Amino acid sequence: MSGHKTLPPPPSTPPRQLTESNMTAEECVRQGEFGVELGLRSKTVGETLTKGDVVVLTIRLLCMATSVTAMSFMVTARQVSVASFYGFQLQLHSKWSFSYSFEYVVGVTATATAYSLVQLLIATSRLLVKKSPAIPSRNQAWLVFAGDQILAYAMVSAGSAASGVTNLNRTGIRHTVLPNFCKSLDSFCDHVTVSIAFTFFGCVMYSAAAVQDVMWLASH
Repeated sequence: MSGHKTLPPPPSTPPRQLTESNMTAEECVRQGEFGVELGLRSKTVGETLTKGDVVVLTIRLLCMATSVTAMSFMVTARQVSVASFYGFQLQLHSKWSFSYSFEYVVGVTATATAYSLVQLLIATSRLLVKKSPAIPSRNQAWLVFAGDQILAYAMVSAGSAASGVTNLNRTGIRHTVLPNFCKSLDSFCDHVTVSIAFTFFGCVMYSAAAVQDVMWLASH
């Protein structure tokens, strides 16, 4: 009536477009929540394995490796050879079990190997399965510290005893005192030497494990 034309209302958004927009928004929210949840889970798993746990596992592996190596070289120390003594040909039969000191080395290194394997399995189970630290409590730390100390002293004792026998009588044969036997029993002497060297190195590794235990106790 007044001469002005009434403009038609703007077309409303179809219900389908509104539904698609709502679904897209919900998907974005869900993806964002999933990303946050996944990030929190990854962070939790990453924080479980600390630098101290890696050091503990590394030392345990080295302790077991040195003990196994020392034991393996000693139990394979055996040789049959012939030596000339004042014009006579003597057949020599040398074996690690002919010496009490070498038997002591085998016993100590075997015990150390079993101990290190048990400690390594326990630490790995706690870290990977239970998602807990390798050393969960102070009581456990004191027990491990005592075990590491005992084995460190036992390893140096065994290495020293075997070194004394090797220096005084380089044959490993009981009740036989003949000089320079290693010229004829070179393989036997080499095995014994390597075993003694790794026995002393094992003492160093168990001492390092004991120091790591003390550091853990000091920080907790």
